[in-house]
Amino acid sequence: MKKSRPVASAVLCPVDNFQRMISGKYKLRILWDIQKGAKRYGEIKKGLLRGREGTGEIAARVLSRELKLLAEMNLIHRKDYRAVPPKVEYSLTKLGQSLIPVISKMHDWAIRHHLSVSCELRNN
Repeated sequence: MKKSRPVASAVLCPVDNFQRMISGKYKLRILWDIQKGAKRYGEIKKGLLRGREGTGEIAARVLSRELKLLAEMNLIHRKDYRAVPPKVEYSLTKLGQSLIPVISKMHDWAIRHHLSVSCELRNN
C-alpha cells in the first residue's frame, strides 16, 4: 500500500500565508508610504528613514529586493520611463490598496497600546 503525502504545504493557514507575504522589515512601511501616489526610489528610501531613531541607511540591495518582491506579489506597480537618467516610479495596485485599511488598523492598535515610540506610520 502506497503512503499518501501530507498536503500541509498546500493548505497553509491563511494567517500564515499573510505573515509570509508581508514578512520583512520594510514591506508594510513601503506600502504605507506610497498609498497617496506614485513615488520614485529615492523618495521611498527617504520615507523609510523618516521618524526612525538610531537607524542606519537602508542598503540599496535590500530596498531593491523588497520592491521587487512587492511587485512580484502584485502589491505594487513598477513603471519604468526608460529615460536617461533612469526614472522609475512605484505605486500601489488594487491589491496593494486593499492592504492599506489593514495596515491602518495595525497602526491604530499600536497607538492604543503605546507602541508608537518613534513610528512615522501616519497619513502624511
